[in-house]
Amino acid sequence: MLKRQPCEHLANFERKEPKAYECEECIKTGDRWVHLRTCQECGVTLCCDSSPNKHASKHAASHPGHPVAISAEPGENWAYCYEHQQLMMNP
Repeated sequence: MLKRQPCEHLANFERKEPKAYECEECIKTGDRWVHLRTCQECGVTLCCDSSPNKHASKHAASHPGHPVAISAEPGENWAYCYEHQQLMMNP
């Protein structure tokens, strides 16, 4: 099986760890989240697409140049590029 090379965004990001285990936008509105993702451009931690507000993907769509997020979940080690819809394990 051929292994696909990571896109340029996944190949070149500098890892930013979550500052807190909370969705910064859900906190403002009193909403709940399911899982969290951290933007690797600005470091904001937001909720995933399984959450009602889907703040992480909305952030990536509305902020050009912010395509990569990592899981902010304890024990998970992966990164995702929203622009190329590509997942990279153990970045």
